[in-house]
Amino acid sequence: MIYVIRHGQTDLNNERKMQGRLGLPLNEYGIEQAKALKEKLRNIDFDFVFSSPQERAVQTAEIITGKPAVLDDRLDVFDLGEADRLHINEVKMAGPLPDSSVYQGVEEPNRFVKRVFSFMKELENQYGKKELNILISGHRCTTGCIGAFFEGIPEWGYFEIIL
Repeated sequence: MIYVIRHGQTDLNNERKMQGRLGLPLNEYGIEQAKALKEKLRNIDFDFVFSSPQERAVQTAEIITGKPAVLDDRLDVFDLGEADRLHINEVKMAGPLPDSSVYQGVEEPNRFVKRVFSFMKELENQYGKKELNILISGHRCTTGCIGAFFEGIPEWGYFEIIL
């Protein structure tokens, strides 16, 4: 069974600011959220724990499982470029993403999807036929992308997948 979680709250989440690769660690509420999820999942022994390299995701995974997380850059948060840490109401968007014609360094959506799907395909190839419990700790964008790996890209999706 694969368990996919989003990290707990940080001060940037609380302040409604865009949080990408310049993110913060969990705040006290985020730590409490992780502890509450740990309690809900207490009867599950995780065979593998994978995480985005962002501290907030690692903290969440390790609080929940009590095990060190294996970090994988393919699970990293979508790179918001210059929009990182701006207030959500101030960011000029292009659909669900910061407008890359306004902000330098915004990750190309296809690249993001390809890297997350690459991780999931590798996981499937290595462990797909085994009965294991796997926890993946990430971000709203990575959890959504992992959902799309299983369910397909929504028809309204902004991505064209070429693998």
